Amino acid sequence: MEWGNLLIVALVAVLGLLLVAAGIEDARTREIANGKNAAIALLAPVWWWAIGYGWGDVGVQLLIAAIVFAVFVGTFAMGWMGGGDVKMIAALALWLPLARLLDMLMVMSVLGGAITVAMMIDRRWQRRIGPVEVPYGVAIAAAALLALPAAMPRTGF
Repeated sequence: MEWGNLLIVALVAVLGLLLVAAGIEDARTREIANGKNAAIALLAPVWWWAIGYGWGDVGVQLLIAAIVFAVFVGTFAMGWMGGGDVKMIAALALWLPLARLLDMLMVMSVLGGAITVAMMIDRRWQRRIGPVEVPYGVAIAAAALLALPAAMPRTGF
């Protein structure tokens, strides 16, 4: 395996570990640490370099991430998502090409809906009242982990 390919595999492994850690943290505390989201975002330029992105590719990726961030800030403003969730989605938008990002968002929506329904049923079953705090980071992390293999470049692995 070439050094470039090894770097790509290492970056994907680190991203995977960060996603798993963020999902676990969100499930336990309903928060995602800024450090995890910052690490995901700050590793993206290394990813771009490893996969051979040119300046145009980087510009497109930054534009997509900015649009995604703006859209999801709206969901935060409406109280539908937490700030950590929004930051994690935007950080992941730096890694995933548009088609894979859209796949991730679709899977994330379905998983998030399933988690929400399960939590609502559990709350009803236990006869508790009040709003359900959904650990949406679990759905985001799982969807990103599912999208990652398709986002990897098709070189001689």
